[in-house]
This record gives sequence, structure tokens and C-alpha cells, in this order.
Amino acid sequence: MSERKVTTKYYPPDFDPGEIARRRGPKQTGPKVQAVRIMAPMSMKCTTCGEYIYKGRKFNSRKETPPNERYLGIQIFFFSIKCTRCSAEIIFRTDPARNEYAMVKGAVRNFEPWRNRASEQETVEERLDRLEREEAEAAGETAEERDAMADLEAKNADARAEMAAADALDEIRQRNARIRRSEKDGVDFADYIVRPEDEERERQEREDEEAARRAFAAAKQRARGGTLGTEETVEVVVEEQGGHGPLVGTVDGSSSSSSVVSLSSSRSEQSDAAAMPPPPRPPTFKRAPKKKVDYAAKLGIRKKTPLV
Repeated sequence: MSERKVTTKYYPPDFDPGEIARRRGPKQTGPKVQAVRIMAPMSMKCTTCGEYIYKGRKFNSRKETPPNERYLGIQIFFFSIKCTRCSAEIIFRTDPARNEYAMVKGAVRNFEPWRNRASEQETVEERLDRLEREEAEAAGETAEERDAMADLEAKNADARAEMAAADALDEIRQRNARIRRSEKDGVDFADYIVRPEDEERERQEREDEEAARRAFAAAKQRARGGTLGTEETVEVVVEEQGGHGPLVGTVDGSSSSSSVVSLSSSRSEQSDAAAMPPPPRPPTFKRAPKKKVDYAAKLGIRKKTPLV
């Protein structure tokens, strides 16, 4: 019994391999035909026997690709199926203009979808112009509003905003890394971090304190000035800088108003400074380290003493 799969073949003595020539059959003319499995893209009714074919039914169809049937460079395909009852031929094709399928012969659709007749009658150039105009309107600009310099400025602004955001993010990451390192080492660097909101708060507090001090001093000065204006003579005691002792004298109220007001204002400022309590310390945002809980001790587990 011979082998089922042979590795060598018999060549007769008079075999001439030069006589073997490659044969090429004639090229296929006409549209390219291909057998494909397809589902009915729409519900239809056969015009021969009146059989209803529902959408989604599977058929063994014949797909034809005519080379000269195109729409804006898109190939149009024809599909041929047979009726399930009378085996009549039903042909339908793709319709790129409407984005659907169109019946050719052998059947009719059960219902026709609504179509805009005005858009169907427009030419290819009119349709392209309409699509470009709709895209421009959707983008919110027209051909006249497009400015190269405006686009460049917008791009530069976006780039600056991205760089600023990246710098702020890097600063936040570095600060978080320092805080994590400080927590590991037991050192808190939160007091050394100067925040702009803290500086602004301290500046506002200083301004408020200065404004309140000036308001109190002016009120006391006006009160004392009213009492001194009624008196005709005022006794002024001035201590000389050289240490010769006090000088006592009488000065008319009209001529000594400026000196008395200056002395009263200086004394009132000293008394206000002594009477006013010191300003409260600004709040600190120091992070308090959280104490670690020894759960081993709570469970009664004793740690082994190191030998070394």
C-alpha cells in the first residue's frame, strides 16, 4: 500500500520543465461580483408575490461593485437577493447622498422616511457651499471674522495661562514634599512658610489699629480743646531740657491755644498708649503633630529590647 502523503514525485525521463508555461485567464469584465451574507436593511414588500420581508432578515446576496458608480468619490454598491416565497430577484443599492439604502427593482419599501426635497434638488457645488457655511456658523465665526493675528494672540494667551498653571502646580508639589519630609523628620516648617494671604491679613490689621488710634486721639483732642477754649488764662508748666527746673507762667487763651493743644495731644497719646491693651497676636496656622497611638501596648504586647 502506497503512502498517503508522499515527499517526492515521479518525473518521467522525457520531462522538460521548459515546456510548462504560466497561464493567465482573461480578466473579468464588468462590475466585480462577490457573494456576501447580508441582513435586510429595511422592511420591504415583494412586487411579484406580495410577500413582506422584515428588516434584519438574513440573505445570501450577490454584491456588485460597478467602477463608474460613485458619489463624491464614495463607491456605490448593489445588492441582489431572492424573495423567500417566489424567489424573485430584489435589488437595492447604497445611497451616500441620503446616508441610507435605495430600492432599485423587485420590491418597494413599506414606508418612506421624510426627506427634504429642497436639499435633494441642490447640486453638488451648492451642497458643498452649504456644508461649509454650516460648519462656519457652528464654529461661531465667518470667513471675514477670521484673523490670523487674533488667533496668534489667543494661542499666546493660552500658552501663558498653561505656563502659569504649571508653575503654580510645581510650587504646590514642592511645598507638599517639604511638609511630608518635615513630618517624617519631626520638624514642622509650617511656621517658615510665608503665605500671601497671611501678609495681607497682617497689613490690614496694622492699618485698622493705626486708624483706631488716630480716631481716639482726635476725639480726645477735640474734647480738651473745647474745655480749654472757655478759660481766659492757662497755667503752663514746661520742664526745660537743660534741667534748670520748671518754668511757670500765665498765657492768654487766644495766644496759647496752639501750645496747649500740642501739649494736650502729646499727653493724650501717651495716656492712650498706656491705657490701650496690646494688639492680639495674629492667628497661626501651625500644623500640630498628631501623637502616635501605641496599639501594641493597649493589646498587652511588649516590645523586645534590642540586644545591641
